[in-house]
Amino acid sequence: MTDRRNLTRRALFERETELVSVDEALDRLTGTGPDAAGGLLALSGPAGLGKTTLLAEVRRRALARSCTLLAARGGEQEQSQPFHVARQLIQPQLAGRPESELRAALGGWYAIVGPALGLCAPEQGAPPDPQGLRDGLDWVLTHLTVQRAPVVLLLDDAHWADPESLGWLAAFAPRAEHLPLLLVVAYRPDELPVHAEAFRTLPGRAGRRPLALAPLTEAAVATLVRETVGAHAEDAFCREAWAVTTGNPFEAVELTAKVRARGITPVESSAPLLHDLAAAQRGSGLVARLQSLGPSTVRFAWACAVLGTAIPRQIAARVAGLGAEEAAGATWRLRDARILSTPPAEADGEDADAGLEFVHPLIATAIYRAIPDALRVALHGKAAAVVDAGLGSSAAARHLLETHPENDPWVVRTLREAAAENLRAGAPEAARRQLARALQEPPDFGERAAVLYELGCASLLTEPATTVNHLRAALAEPFDDPALRQGIVIRLAQVLAHSDHLRAASELLAAEIPRTHDPRARLRLQSEQFMWDAFDAAEPDSPARSRRLAKLADRLTGRDLTERYVIGLRAWDACLRGEPREVSLHHAGRVLERPFSWAQEDRGFEVPVLAAMVHMYADRPGRAEELFEAGTAEFERQGWHGAHLSFAYSLRAYIRYRRGRLTEAEELARAGLRLAERVGRRTPVHWYALTILITTLLARGRTEDAWGLARDHEYGEPFPAAVVFPDSQTVYAQLLLAAGDHKAAAVELEAVDRRLTPRGIQNPAWCPWQLLLARTVAPEDPARARALAAEALHRARAFGAPSAIGQALRVSAEVAPQEARAALLTEAVTLLEDSPAAYELARALAALGTELRDPDLLTRARLTARTCGADALEARTAQALTAFARGAT
Repeated sequence: MTDRRNLTRRALFERETELVSVDEALDRLTGTGPDAAGGLLALSGPAGLGKTTLLAEVRRRALARSCTLLAARGGEQEQSQPFHVARQLIQPQLAGRPESELRAALGGWYAIVGPALGLCAPEQGAPPDPQGLRDGLDWVLTHLTVQRAPVVLLLDDAHWADPESLGWLAAFAPRAEHLPLLLVVAYRPDELPVHAEAFRTLPGRAGRRPLALAPLTEAAVATLVRETVGAHAEDAFCREAWAVTTGNPFEAVELTAKVRARGITPVESSAPLLHDLAAAQRGSGLVARLQSLGPSTVRFAWACAVLGTAIPRQIAARVAGLGAEEAAGATWRLRDARILSTPPAEADGEDADAGLEFVHPLIATAIYRAIPDALRVALHGKAAAVVDAGLGSSAAARHLLETHPENDPWVVRTLREAAAENLRAGAPEAARRQLARALQEPPDFGERAAVLYELGCASLLTEPATTVNHLRAALAEPFDDPALRQGIVIRLAQVLAHSDHLRAASELLAAEIPRTHDPRARLRLQSEQFMWDAFDAAEPDSPARSRRLAKLADRLTGRDLTERYVIGLRAWDACLRGEPREVSLHHAGRVLERPFSWAQEDRGFEVPVLAAMVHMYADRPGRAEELFEAGTAEFERQGWHGAHLSFAYSLRAYIRYRRGRLTEAEELARAGLRLAERVGRRTPVHWYALTILITTLLARGRTEDAWGLARDHEYGEPFPAAVVFPDSQTVYAQLLLAAGDHKAAAVELEAVDRRLTPRGIQNPAWCPWQLLLARTVAPEDPARARALAAEALHRARAFGAPSAIGQALRVSAEVAPQEARAALLTEAVTLLEDSPAAYELARALAALGTELRDPDLLTRARLTARTCGADALEARTAQALTAFARGAT
């Protein structure tokens, strides 16, 4: 082993420039001044150019500076194992601790990242979304870095890292320069996946380029030859060594080692021998050299090539069908032939089952590809059985992906178990690959629908359209499991609804309800249909659905979750239709009598959200915020950092807006929009986040910012099929009105009228379109404006929320004859003072103060506007106060 390390050190010829960059990066990392910083070094080059050797030198220099090392290596055979690289990096730092210590170390991320890192089994419940898991891995790596700074993270063969780990690290890389962390990545440029492009571009943004390694010059190879076989090596011999290796450092080191081992005299007459000697290191020459070592050694090498990196010798022996002594002999022969390397511990006899490695990935690849196709498939099958017995279904699954279908129930069962484990660990793409392979096996006749269902669930977060296809195919299968059928129908309806196909979701459920004979199962399907109909902006017969819902909900006791969901939908429907707020609050209270989870595995979060929003519209925003805070915390505990968390942030922003806390509302809405951008534009969650943020910006008087946001996100027609609150088309009309385009605003608001009125949605607390239209048409048609405002005021009084009545009174005053304005505004202020709607109070105070020319009222309006963050309103009231003061003087 000492000889091997010496050869490695000698291979660092002509890497002075790279080593200078390494030292500079380490100096910055370990410095104490203002220039101390982490960063990224990317080492790029084809196979054999010395990336691994250079990383070994980085490791040595980092340890000499007392840096903490995190190291991992991608493997050609391990790319289908999710989080293989992440586990190599982080698991050694945490493994072996008692559960209590692990929970303390990982905090709230324990149940989210623990399964992905192999530190604990997945808990029951819905799996984390991939982005939430990435956020958790970010936290763990950041925490480790801060605790054990300075840290050097080495990733070799990044091009072969599993997609989950590589995508995470590539996204994390920009943070390195803000942490005491040096991230050093080595990769083959032609094989680096698209999702790791940050490793190519980030060094350029930091003023550097990836360090592209070049082949050795003729002089460097000559020096290497002479240092290895003697200073008497002739120029012609050295020149031929350079020619046959093309300056590839790995091949040059291996060639000189073989020259010395065979005692070849390094003179010109021996130069022709180098061609065959070099050829024996690669391709068919390497295979021929392996074959000369004997059948048992060949089988052992093949088994190792199939198993990949860090190969346990006992498992390799079982895959090769060898006894312990034969395996030990094969190991030493392969080591002597410079095909396998063994860690120092094994070389000293301390650990007979330490992980084996190939001397170079080029050798592993050549041997793997040399295995006859049928035998390679058989070896993967054998490896799957062996590792399943010791390492579990997830480890076996990567080998099963390489086998041919044989109608084997064990294969289907193992792949399904692995997929379930990966899905719960936050690796849906890995689960999808495994379930797709299980379908090819194929599963038994009655099992196919279940596999298709699981495949659809695995694709849900990444490919909703594919999920729909899988679930429709599952329903088309002949099977006799009512519970499975109901699960498929409900999940298919959910994915259709979340893809903005609410009518299709409702029709699917409507067709299934009559064929469902179990009363509880039928009620569950009815509750799902009621929910998606409630969110369908184009529902054809909303009044009839409301009557059916009221009749059903009023006779339910809330004894189980399904009944409480129906009652919650009844509360929301009563709110939309403008029934007295006591009715809505009564039903919402029935729902919330017992704890109500927002993260049920087989249900959506919509009904808990609606129950909370009922309280907001009914002027109980404090209770709404309590519920949202609990729901948000539940999402975060589950690792749901995508659509769920975006909805939570955005709707909490809307609650703050309704309370007049506009600065906080903007911050939360922007957080919601950032999360929504991860999900995708023009998705329902994106509409919510954008609509609430635009509403808030308009309230703050930042019309240009609101329009800029709308243009950047193409906010406008076509509006979503799903109901959004605040109503997206109404908010678009507000944008037009703020820009002074009354005619276009009127067109949009009249379209809102045609859409909502036939559905019986007439609560101005939910959508004040009548009030906005009254303001819009007032200059040209004051009579119509007053009629619209009067109708909205009537509806607001019927609902009974002071904030809604106060808003309607303020707009009624704006369009009323002058002699009626003061009385209307006085009543508005009185009501709003007893409501949580501080921004509406500021507007009413400003209007009344202006109307009565009362400085005290205007001062109150200015102070209230300032507290709310309504900058433009504060400025206008300050101007009015100044004008009145000048007039009085």
